[in-house]
Amino acid sequence: MTRRRVMRPTAHLLLVAVFVIIVAMNLSSPSRADAADRGTGFGTWAPISAYGWHGSMLVNGVHTYCITPGAPAPTGQTVDHGISGSAAGLSAQQLAGINLLVTTYGQTDDPVQAAAVAWAVKAIANREETLHAFGYPGDSLAGAIHWTMSALSPQHDRAVQERAVAYYDEANRAASGPATAEGSLVFTTDAADHRSGTVRVDATSAATGTITLTNAVFADSGAPTLENAAAGSTYAIRTEPPAAGRPYTVSGTGRFDAGLASAVRHFTTPGGQETAGPAGRVQFDVAGADAAPRIPPFSPAISTQVAAQEAPGGPYVDQVTFIAADGSWPRADDGSYLPVTASAVVYRTDAEPVPGAAVPGDDAIVGTLRLTTDPATGPTAPYTVTSTWEMTSPGYYTAVWSVRGADQLPSVAVHTGAGFAWTERFGEPSQVVVIAPPPPAPTPTPTPAAEAPTARAEPHPAELAATGTDAATLRAPAAIAIGLLSVGIAIISSRRPWSGAPSRIG
Repeated sequence: MTRRRVMRPTAHLLLVAVFVIIVAMNLSSPSRADAADRGTGFGTWAPISAYGWHGSMLVNGVHTYCITPGAPAPTGQTVDHGISGSAAGLSAQQLAGINLLVTTYGQTDDPVQAAAVAWAVKAIANREETLHAFGYPGDSLAGAIHWTMSALSPQHDRAVQERAVAYYDEANRAASGPATAEGSLVFTTDAADHRSGTVRVDATSAATGTITLTNAVFADSGAPTLENAAAGSTYAIRTEPPAAGRPYTVSGTGRFDAGLASAVRHFTTPGGQETAGPAGRVQFDVAGADAAPRIPPFSPAISTQVAAQEAPGGPYVDQVTFIAADGSWPRADDGSYLPVTASAVVYRTDAEPVPGAAVPGDDAIVGTLRLTTDPATGPTAPYTVTSTWEMTSPGYYTAVWSVRGADQLPSVAVHTGAGFAWTERFGEPSQVVVIAPPPPAPTPTPTPAAEAPTARAEPHPAELAATGTDAATLRAPAAIAIGLLSVGIAIISSRRPWSGAPSRIG
């Protein structure tokens, strides 16, 4: 037991070392395919034979064709080098022609077609070697095929000739294309209108394909997908924002085709033929999006109405209603309204303000107001704002509201712009509160002075006549006369009247 415990770590180390060596060997070796198998065609499947092998060689299920005529058939282990634009030192035009034939006609189980492709591919790669490899002395591809096929499979001779010559001519007309290509979609946004812009396909080669847009449509068709779009062309688009008032991004994807590649899938077999498998068409995917989100512009404004246009004093009470003068009210990711802040300065003047007149100086300022909208209701309901200060002096109190981009949250300012400003004009009738001066105290009616009683002249005591010229002495006789006259009248009045009739004597 003790010995086994000691040796176990050693065994583990040996296993790890073997595993590392195997991995290193695999990483350092090129990828290998299975040995090529006989494909479709005519002749003897052997490195060297009297009439050769005319058809395809199967490598991992792919039909491949010889591009080094005169070399032994590739019956040994074959290495797959992948897509190559320089296989066997062939030109781009040669590779384009060979790829056309191998891709379009070569993946077949028809022996006549496979044999015709084999003859045409070898003639494109090396015409002279192909014509004379089996002793044919002439200069005709059809003649070289007849030289060999008439002995190998006479019943198929003519059919192979006709197809091979047609394939050869078609391959020579094939335009050389890129071995590979790639591209992307580039979007632009109209500076004056976020809903307009363009999309362009930037690609490394000429190609056509299909583009599908997200959050936009093509202006000409109104559809989000455009077929037969050409690389290098620019197309007008019109956006369809996913949600009003939110930043959004236009993006797109597509697949483009640059034609048959001037390349083949290259296989080599030591001591044998190099063969070409299909490289197919050069197709590539494209994608792209706006470099920056599109920001719907937003211009807020407000309308206002004081609670009462005449007041005895107290706080200034205003009702404020928000609107979007331009664009849509911006929204958060959860759909709520982004808050917008407005502020007001209240002025007091002695005279009634004239609408649109110049704003009074700072000495007329009596207070300020401030309001931030509720994310739940946004601009859907009016807000009542009550000042924390009071109107105490008689006069005209007028609020002037403003909304400035610099006062907003960054998420709102990106819609309005930092320089945005909206200001209510001074003297709006709906914004004027009047505090009238108290009525003047009534002036008391002066009470008329009480009339003094008329003083009665006290009778002066009779005085003896006196001599002299002083005023008292002169007044005394008159007073005495008046007094005697009064006594006389009284006496006369008290006597019976007199009768004029004579006295009756009886």
